[in-house]
Amino acid sequence: MNAITKTEAARPSLIDSMAAQRNMDPAQFAKTVRATVMPAQHTNEQFAALMLVADKYDLDPILKEIYAFPAKGGGIVPIVSIDGWVNLINSHPQYDGVEFDFEHGDDGVLVSCTCRMYRKDRSRPVTVTEYLSECIRNTEPWKMKHRMLRHKTMIQAARYAFGFAGIYDEDEGAKIAEMREINPVDRKPPAPPKPPEAEHKPAPATIDHVADSIDADSEDEPTAEDMAEDQAEVIDDTTFFEQLEEALAVAGDLETLEEVWTEFDPMARFDGQKGGEINQGIAMAIRKRAEKRIGGA
Repeated sequence: MNAITKTEAARPSLIDSMAAQRNMDPAQFAKTVRATVMPAQHTNEQFAALMLVADKYDLDPILKEIYAFPAKGGGIVPIVSIDGWVNLINSHPQYDGVEFDFEHGDDGVLVSCTCRMYRKDRSRPVTVTEYLSECIRNTEPWKMKHRMLRHKTMIQAARYAFGFAGIYDEDEGAKIAEMREINPVDRKPPAPPKPPEAEHKPAPATIDHVADSIDADSEDEPTAEDMAEDQAEVIDDTTFFEQLEEALAVAGDLETLEEVWTEFDPMARFDGQKGGEINQGIAMAIRKRAEKRIGGA
């Protein structure tokens, strides 16, 4: 037992390991990363969260392949630069090439870009088309319309082809940072599940509208499916994500997790909405964290 304890205690930390890969002193590595890719005001937990994402995807913060964007109200959004996305794609063992096609109008103005991304284990490519009118922003980089639209299309194709989740390009990150704080490290832990004897106590404030909609004379209580469906119609996206994360946080196994996911059905909720793909990506990132906690990822 003592030998095992000593071995575990001697295991290098994530910062030690990342610093060693670059032949840097751990303290100097952390100081450099904090000064170059983190917002001026950030917590140790936010720094650790970004390093975990960088380690998971093998992205180099020193080379600015990944950096933190400050979110509205606090927190951070992990941003991957175009160099980082190229690294992710080319490093994937199943990557088998990519092709691009541009479409122009009769007046020669750029309309769209289509990306075909190939995997070695699939007979057909993943094909994604992005339209300039939906992507363009009034920023300096977007003066190079063809290049920026090509980047945008490649990133979206990579998501579909390889399932990259929880990371964003700069345009997406700026939009998400305005919507909500997605970094979970500053949130209070979710409340534990209610014991059986508390089953008939009043519902939490976030679902009061569900209770109000029930006929007072009805003997049937609403099912979890009914509450999730009613919530989806009236709550805003931020509250939806918070409730999804809280529900998944108390799932003890993959079967329960799947039941919660099916009840909330975030893919259907955001399908066809403006910015729906981004919200679906946020939901998938929340699910993956829950799967990792359970041990099924």
